[in-house]
Order: sequence, then C-alpha cells, then structure tokens
Amino acid sequence: MSLRNVAIIAHVDHGKTTLVDALLRQSGVFRENQEVKERVLDSGDLERERGITILAKSTAVRYGDTKINIVDTPGHADFGGEVERALKMVDGVMLLVDASEGPLPQTRYVLRKALEARLPPVVVVNKIDRADARPQAVLDEVYDLFIDLDATDDQLDFPVLYTNAKAGVAKTEHDGPGEDLRPLFDALVAHVPAPAGDAGGVLQLLIANLDYSDYLGRLAIGRVFSGRVRVGDTVAVAKRDGLLETTRVTKLFVFDGLERVATEEAAAGEIVALAGFEGIQIGETVTSAEKPDPLPPLHIDEPTIAMVFSVNTSPFAGREGRWVTSRNIRERLERELLANVSIRLEPTGSAESVKVLGRGELQLAVLIETMRREGFEMGVSNPEVLTRGEGTTRKEPLELFSIDVPETYMGVVLEKMALRKGKMAKMVNHGSGRVRLDFHVPTRGLIGVRTELLTDTRGTAVMNSLLEGWVEWQGEVVRRPTGVLVADRAGEATAYALSNLEDRGELFLAPGAAVYEGMIAGENSRADDIDVNVTKPKKLTNMRSSTAEEAIRLTPPRQLNLEQALEFIGDDELVEVTPVAIRLRKRILPANQRSKWRKKA
Repeated sequence: MSLRNVAIIAHVDHGKTTLVDALLRQSGVFRENQEVKERVLDSGDLERERGITILAKSTAVRYGDTKINIVDTPGHADFGGEVERALKMVDGVMLLVDASEGPLPQTRYVLRKALEARLPPVVVVNKIDRADARPQAVLDEVYDLFIDLDATDDQLDFPVLYTNAKAGVAKTEHDGPGEDLRPLFDALVAHVPAPAGDAGGVLQLLIANLDYSDYLGRLAIGRVFSGRVRVGDTVAVAKRDGLLETTRVTKLFVFDGLERVATEEAAAGEIVALAGFEGIQIGETVTSAEKPDPLPPLHIDEPTIAMVFSVNTSPFAGREGRWVTSRNIRERLERELLANVSIRLEPTGSAESVKVLGRGELQLAVLIETMRREGFEMGVSNPEVLTRGEGTTRKEPLELFSIDVPETYMGVVLEKMALRKGKMAKMVNHGSGRVRLDFHVPTRGLIGVRTELLTDTRGTAVMNSLLEGWVEWQGEVVRRPTGVLVADRAGEATAYALSNLEDRGELFLAPGAAVYEGMIAGENSRADDIDVNVTKPKKLTNMRSSTAEEAIRLTPPRQLNLEQALEFIGDDELVEVTPVAIRLRKRILPANQRSKWRKKA
C-alpha cells in the first residue's frame, strides 16, 4: 500500500477541522448509522467551546490503495509550536483559504513555515457557498502571498481545488459541477510525494508529539525517517543533551481513521505511536542501539510574551481551589513543558512565583483556563513583552496586525493604532462596505487593544496578528488611559453602594458579590485610582422601609473573561484565578502600603 503524509494548514476558522470530518466520512471511517460529532478532531473542551484547534492531531484515511496520514494543525500563531512540529512529520501541505476572507496573517505564518520546509502545497479555496465568496480574487491573493514569501517555481505550480467542506464537495473549477471530495483525494495522491527514506537503513524516528494512555502510560508520536521499528526491539533514545538511553519498544501503533491500531512493525515514512518510553520528550530521536544516528532536534521559534504565575495571596485563598501551593503550580507547569515545546519557565527570585514565557496572550490564557478547570488557584500578572539586547541595541517584537472593520469605523481604528505606535502598511477595500487595514505595531501596543477596538466598533471588528520580526525599542506605549475603582474594605457589595458609584465609572461587580480590601470593583472614568466603599448599606429608619432597596435600578456589570482580564490589568494589578471565579485585584492589597510600593517601583 502506498503512503502519503499531509498537514492541513490554515487561518483560524477557515474550515480545516470541518474538511477533515468530510474526508473521514467519505473515506468510510464511520459506519453509515454511526452518530458522529461535528469537528471530531477538536476533542478538547476548550477547542469545542472556542471553535479553534489548539493541539495538532493525527488521523488517517484510505483512498483506494493509498493510505493518507492527515495532521490537523492549529490556525492561530500563538500555537505555532504545534505547527512547526507537525510539518516535521509530513511531505506536503493542504493550504486552506476562505473564499471570502482570503489569506489572513495566520495563513501567512503557516505557509511561510511550510515553504521553508520545502513542502509542496495543494491549495484549497473553501466556503465557496458563501454569499460574499470571491474565489478568483482570493486565488490571485494566494499567488501574491506565495511570491511575497519567495516561493520557488515548483512551489508556485500548485493544484487548486474549490470546496464546500460542510457539504463535502470539491471541484476543480469554482463554477463547475461537484458531487464529493474525490477530486481532492486525487490531487493529494498525485501532488504530494510518497515519503522518502530507506527502510533498510539505520532507525531514525523523530518524536514530534506526546499522548497519554491510562493503560500504557506515555505514548510518543513521531515519524520513521529511516529504517524499521518492531515490537520488542531494543532501541536508544537520543536525549536533547546528547546522552543515549537504551529502552525496549513494548507496543507499536499506526493510525487508521480515528483509532490507533496495534502493529508488529512500521517502516520508513509511517507515522507511529510508541509505548514503553517513560521520560521521552518532544524533539528527541529514537534510533538504533548498536549504530545510533540521531536526527537534529526540532527548532522552535522563541517566546515573545511573559507572565508571572504566583500563589494566590488574597483573603479568599484556598476557599475555591484544590491545588493552591507554589509546589503544585510549579509541578503542573513542568508537566506542561513536556508536551508544549513553545513554553519556557524562568525563576523570579521568589519561591512563591514562576515566570512563564510563551508565544502570545491566547496561548497562555488557554494554559491558565486549563489549569483553572483542573482545580488550580493562583494569581497571574499582566503580560510583559520580552526584549533582546540592552540600551541602544534593545529590540522588541513587531507584529503584523490586520483588522477588518466597516468603513464608518476607520477613523477610530487609525486614531487608536497611532497612539500605540502602529504604522499602516496596507489598506484594502473590497467594495462590500468593509475595509481591511494592516498595521506594523510593537507587540506591546497590542496588549489590551482588542477589547478597546471591539467596544469602539460595536463588536464588528475582526482582528488577527502575527509576529513579523524584531524592531528597535519604540519608546513608551500608551496602555489603559483610565484608573480603577478599588474596594476599601471586606464585605458584600450592596445595590445601594453600587448605584452611588455608577457615575464614577463602569462596574465589574453585581450586588451580593463578596469583596475584600484591594479588590478591583470597576473601571474609573478618569486616570487615577479611587478607593471606594462598595459594601455601604442603606440606613433604615421608621421613615425608610427595607423594601425601598428594591426600587434601585442598576446597569448590568461588565463581566470580563480571562483574556479581557489579562489585557485590562496594569503593572500594579493581578488577576486572581480560581475554579469558581476570575477576580481583579491590586498587587498590594492594603491602601496605606500601595503608595510606598509605587514609589519603590
């Protein structure tokens, strides 16, 4: 049986996982009467809730005499470490582009990685059923993108297919007839090369992913680049530090549909899962014990953002979480390092906190949300951008920020981006009433801007960003121009107190919420912070009945989700994360100590 290894790459929400569903269904993986969820590869709760792929996953379909291993990759650049690993396992890529939106920043990111790896592409223009689809114009934009990324002549000679992933239809002409995905299967078999590698050579198996089984322990997933691997073989694991560890293959699996199927041996080109390798890490090579020949370790782009995870020190500490100590938090983060190669840990000088470095706010927010659901309780600092060099040679990360807005909001977007050191690189008006603006802006300038722009554009803006490179330090960037309302005592928020504070700014609390001194109750409309009493009750006399409280009408409080909370907080503030709540607080809770801390800082 011939073999093909393909990765699906695309921008967020362009239909990758939906297309994989259709490929699985039409290749006969599911029984006719089998009940199947939508986006079957998005198996995590967070992936399903957010509608995005976070972890790269492998599956396989059969088309005639060919087995096609498919790797579904994330579309968000924050999870780029997953993309870089996935591209190591394949011989070609399927580039998916929305027929209306065209190539977006993340499309550029994943395609650049694929072209650097010299992988031949098959271009798929998806969602051709959209009312605003413009497949021909989008194809021209794809060609422009390839040329802009210095694609070779061979890479520019790619086949193009037009699909409606939901309906499971692919065709070679956008206005031609189509019944099923057969043209797409044919293009993959014809244009993606069969895996190279000598089945009789020295064993070289690069580990690109990890999984866990309740029965077998840790599973190492990777591709056999050379030689053969068999159950019972004694092999060597080439560690990152150059040492060799000898072990034995106890179980071997290949992928078939959504299942892992046990096999006795696998040859060069196959993607496999191995059991019996405790302590193995991503990027290491399984090789011959007699004649070891390890592959070069995986290269992963450097992190650009850092946050400090610390023990929760609020008065509510330990009430809502199960894992609350610094040892618990550190052990969980060290476990994350084993499977997530794009994250780093650094000491902070305090035993109660650890600095976590990652690709972006979304990546770290997903990690925090996962830990929160596992029962962890902690305090998280605001995102801090990492820099290179010192003094005059200091450099900071620069991003390509793309925003799609109605024409009427162009002015407010240009004003906001100018304040954040953004320089407009491109403006495209498709004539549909919406404009796409591209800016080059320091990563610092994007922290907190999404929430502001969504408010300014009445929720109509679609924003994406991508790391472009490094640029000289751009000077001070304006962050949040407003202060906060800080609770000055512990207790329960009352409707009476909150109604008197509504004129001061926007509230984050509802009546009855438990508060403590130093907890942030709302956003002040002015630049300074104010200590307020949110627990003040209405005094009752014989002239004032207790039912008078019911007449108070409050504006619903602003509920911040985790990403919005991380964007909102300043340098002297923290997000308190527990399994039950997300609260905002000052680093120093007592009001009389806060001014001293600010002077020191």
